[in-house]
Amino acid sequence: MEELTSIHNQHVKDWKKLSTKKFRKQTGYYLLDGWHLVNEAVHAGVAIHQLIGTADQLDEHRELFDDAKAVYAVTPEIMKHITDTVTPQGIAAVVDLPDAHRVPTQPLTGAWLFLDRVQDPGNVGTMVRTADAAGFTGVVVGHRSADLFGPKVVRSMQGSQFHLQLFEGDLTKWIADFKENGAPVYGTQLNPQAKNFRDVHPGKTFALIMGNEGQGMSQELLTATSDNLYIPMRGEAESLNVAISAGILMFQLNQ
Repeated sequence: MEELTSIHNQHVKDWKKLSTKKFRKQTGYYLLDGWHLVNEAVHAGVAIHQLIGTADQLDEHRELFDDAKAVYAVTPEIMKHITDTVTPQGIAAVVDLPDAHRVPTQPLTGAWLFLDRVQDPGNVGTMVRTADAAGFTGVVVGHRSADLFGPKVVRSMQGSQFHLQLFEGDLTKWIADFKENGAPVYGTQLNPQAKNFRDVHPGKTFALIMGNEGQGMSQELLTATSDNLYIPMRGEAESLNVAISAGILMFQLNQ
């Protein structure tokens, strides 16, 4: 175990830079912040390249040392410097960054969530976590959406990235692949042609697309779907948060 006391140490500088997409792609690593995420990684069999913690936290959890290739004891100041939380739990880990652009296994099966230009990290992370809870197989994040492995998304996913297949890619291509396999792809839009979500029963394999928080789905994707769905609202609210809508639809469709 190595002890670090300066924020100017090169390791500390590198951990801090993992908050940027560029450095994550350059190194092939990302940072987990907090005990829950570190434990989820260990239980999923994910390699812990570097375990980082304050002395008191490391003393309490020495059983994790066997799972880590290197262990660093740091000051609370360093922990606050490298993490994105106001009150860090005193533990973090550096793990491999999954290849979100890999070629998916064909044929595509199961329930999938596609995100079209969803930009709020909290929404993206919440929808990944909800997809996990609803028994979905995977999530595909389209261009101009929040980065799947940015600190705020990782915190919102709460470890669900270890339970799902996660991809980034061209949603037009993903839609075409699903339809080629005979699987329906559902968009979300309120228009006269849209169907009440309760009237749709897709079967085991399908995809659901959720669109941008303010603009909804792109017109290009709306015209490529099998059907577009809407959620009828009984009250006076004009709209629902995209993550709330996604949760309602995912649990209804994947029964």
